[in-house]
Amino acid sequence: MDELIKQTLLYDFYGELLTKHQKEIYEQFILEDLSLGEIAQDRGISRQGVHDTIRRCEKTLEGYENKLHLIRKFLTIKEKVHQIDNLLDTYQEKEKEILIQEIRQISDEIIEEL
Repeated sequence: MDELIKQTLLYDFYGELLTKHQKEIYEQFILEDLSLGEIAQDRGISRQGVHDTIRRCEKTLEGYENKLHLIRKFLTIKEKVHQIDNLLDTYQEKEKEILIQEIRQISDEIIEEL
């Protein structure tokens, strides 16, 4: 998995568990794509302070995932829903059209909930 996507997922799932200060710096770095220098200047702290905060956030978020596995579960369920969609795409019997639509609707709802 791409590192940026991984960090974004970690933040999406566990970001609310960070302190306000950590959230703001991490958002600026990951979501707003600001450099360490830009964040440091904006916050009035050193680049090293920003770097340390980001690394601490990454370790904290990864620790939550290692214990809770919410992202792993999310990706597994998402893959299974895609498998259902693929099976439905290959199914050709016209009599089962209503069933197919209902299953597709359910799978769409699952994806939206995740």
